[in-house]
Amino acid sequence: MLDDGGEIVKRLSWQILLGISLLLLSGIVYFLHYLIFKDAHHIFIYLLGDVGFVFIEVLLVTLIIHRVLQQKEKNSRLAKLNMVIGAFFSEVGSSLLEILSELDPKIERLQQELVPEVSSAGKEFLEIRRFLVKHDYDIEAKNVDWKSLKMFLVEKRDFLLRLLENPNLLEHESFTDLLWAVFHLTEELGARENLQDLPDEDYKHLYGDMKRVYGQLARQWLAYMEHLKVSYPYLFSLALRMNPFNRNASPVLR
Repeated sequence: MLDDGGEIVKRLSWQILLGISLLLLSGIVYFLHYLIFKDAHHIFIYLLGDVGFVFIEVLLVTLIIHRVLQQKEKNSRLAKLNMVIGAFFSEVGSSLLEILSELDPKIERLQQELVPEVSSAGKEFLEIRRFLVKHDYDIEAKNVDWKSLKMFLVEKRDFLLRLLENPNLLEHESFTDLLWAVFHLTEELGARENLQDLPDEDYKHLYGDMKRVYGQLARQWLAYMEHLKVSYPYLFSLALRMNPFNRNASPVLR
């Protein structure tokens, strides 16, 4: 059984053999042409013309066709990535966003901005994004249910690890940053046996981690909603009805 090096040598040997065979066949055809027509001048005219066109062909293949194929492949990877993002929000993101938004002292104002209608246009999403950039994503410390939050995230640890192993994440830096932020918060909570009566500095660190996740999660949720609105209107309708910022959210059509 050949190892990887042997497989490469075998493949190269096959390619070299094919190249030599094609060159020999080409030489034989040209030689037959000369034997039949006795016109070397005609052979060299067309040979030079064909060689000259090779450079144009390389240009077409490498700069145009290759670019089109690359873009098509990139769009395919992005489509797969959006499926990963959808799985994240279904399994973790929406529930976590609901938990964190309940701890936001300015949640009422946030709800007013982040509950668009199903018929919302792209312009409205742009205005919501501007609002999200300015929001400070504060957390009310006294209302944090540390035990429930830890239990929820630790149960999702394996799922988060599988997402982080997905090579398509290289195409989406902001979502990768969000996953790492959520995973870091999960590790911080999971590493502490008891989350009660911690030092103030420890709580301050955990609040900082929660705020980081909250802000990135809200912005990524909006970007995902925009994607659904354009590409999958039927999924957008359900996602909007289950809006984690809407306390009256319901999957039931009214």
